[in-house]
Amino acid sequence: MEPEKEIAVFISEFEFQVDVLKATLQRLENKLSVFEKESPSKEMIESAGYWMHNLYCAFEDLFKLVSAYWENNLSENGEFHVNLLKRMIINIRGIRPALLSKESFEYMNELRGFRHVFRHAYTYGLDDERVAYLLRKTIDKKETIFQDLHKFHKEIDKLLSTPASCSELTPFSNAT
Repeated sequence: MEPEKEIAVFISEFEFQVDVLKATLQRLENKLSVFEKESPSKEMIESAGYWMHNLYCAFEDLFKLVSAYWENNLSENGEFHVNLLKRMIINIRGIRPALLSKESFEYMNELRGFRHVFRHAYTYGLDDERVAYLLRKTIDKKETIFQDLHKFHKEIDKLLSTPASCSELTPFSNAT
C-alpha cells in the first residue's frame, strides 16, 4: 500500500480510538457530577474505578496502535505496560513525533498504576478517597491530554497534505 494510504488508514484508526476515549471520559464526567452532589456509595466508587480502568485500557490500545504502526516493535515482557507508556513521550526522529507531553505522561503513569491496583483488588477492594481523587484528576487532565493527541494528529496529518514528506515519516512497516 502507498504511504499516503497507509497513513490515512492509521489516522482513521487513531480517530476511532480517540472517540472511544471521549465516550469513556464522558461516562467519568457523569460519575464525577454525581460524586459532587452526594456522598458516593461503594457501588458508585467501584463503578468509577471500573471506568477509570477502562479509560486506561483504551489509552493503552491507542499507544499500541501508535507503536505497532510506526515502530513495529512490541515486546511482551514484564515491563511492557510502563515501557509502552514511556515510548509515547519520545519523539522518534524520522519515524514519528511524541504522542504525550511530560505532564500527560505523569498523569497516565498514575492512571496505569491505578489500573494495576484495580485488576488485583479482588482481595481488598478500592480506596474510596483514592478513587475520588483520581476521578477528579482525570477530568482535570482531560484537556491537556486531548491537546497532546490533537498535536500528534496534526503532525501526522501534515503527511497527507505534503506527499513528499511521506518519505520523511514512513511507517516502520514500509522500511526496508
